[in-house]
Amino acid sequence: MHVDYAVVTLKLADTFAISRWQYEERHNLMVRIHHEGVTGYGEAAPNRRYGESLQSAMEALPILVEALGDDPRLFFHRIETMQHCLAGQGAAKAALDMALFDWLGKYLGQPLYRYFGFDAGLVPATSFTLGIAEPAKMIEKAQKGREFPFLKLKLGGGPHDRDMVSALRSVTQQPLIVDVNEGWTDLKHALNEIYWLADQGVILIEQPMPAAAYEDLCRLKPRSPLPLFADESLTAPGDIVRLSSAFHGVNVKLMKVGGILEAKRTLELARLLEMQTMLGCMIESGLGIAAAANLAPMVDWVDLDGNILLSEDPCDALSLANSQIQLSERAGLGVSLKPAIHDQLEWQSLKAKQVVT
Repeated sequence: MHVDYAVVTLKLADTFAISRWQYEERHNLMVRIHHEGVTGYGEAAPNRRYGESLQSAMEALPILVEALGDDPRLFFHRIETMQHCLAGQGAAKAALDMALFDWLGKYLGQPLYRYFGFDAGLVPATSFTLGIAEPAKMIEKAQKGREFPFLKLKLGGGPHDRDMVSALRSVTQQPLIVDVNEGWTDLKHALNEIYWLADQGVILIEQPMPAAAYEDLCRLKPRSPLPLFADESLTAPGDIVRLSSAFHGVNVKLMKVGGILEAKRTLELARLLEMQTMLGCMIESGLGIAAAANLAPMVDWVDLDGNILLSEDPCDALSLANSQIQLSERAGLGVSLKPAIHDQLEWQSLKAKQVVT
């Protein structure tokens, strides 16, 4: 098995801001796995919230490849070994996991969702995300999402949160998902805001308080008039049992939990605990979005619009119909890099590095 990688720059159509930071472009890693004449692709979107960077992802890849071994057909225990051989670095793990499953689907000649036994017709419609912005800009952003059944609004815990919601309500009555990204730090304030948002047509709240404020989140859950979903609090399948006391649902992102297999495990456990489920994303190309979308038939909510926010997607992404991602009949993840962009990337061969214990 041969692995190589390249850095790809993703430019956003608009400045994207959340409670912690804002950016106009992202640098992600594209990963290729070659074996027996078949090539699988994956993507890493490192996030500094979880101690990741482009450099740390690149440094992690040789160690992770060593753990994967030489035969991608023997993926089950090899992926488990990869997940445990290095702490953190979920995005790098996700990239290799995606590439492996893309390879496997192509090797078997079938789409990944069909390998898992999912019905492509059960993919929920995706949301359209609006980053933090001035009210006038928020109204402009809302026009881009007017065809989606609901919008996702980023709040930051600042004094203008309600102004952004009011600006949206002046132009649309679409249901809203609100993502606070840990922005509320006081329990009483969080509860007051949630009650106000419930009156504004908000249907659920993501990560209202910091992940470290677990006890406050447990107190908030039974008092909230809206379902609360874990985002930053969730980084691995093993978190689910504990989080069921603090949240009604979970937002699972491949880049956090380490790929498709770990995301599927996380969602299955959440379903067993009767929690609501959502698939989310970072700012990713159509490749990363497709990897998550192949699991979408098993969830209640979909927030897979990371590539829609780009000025140009380097992939021939899965199409949308009535805001529903259309899973492809193509083998593997169902997408590929655009040939011109693929050939422009500076692919670097990766040599496995022995794990030092």
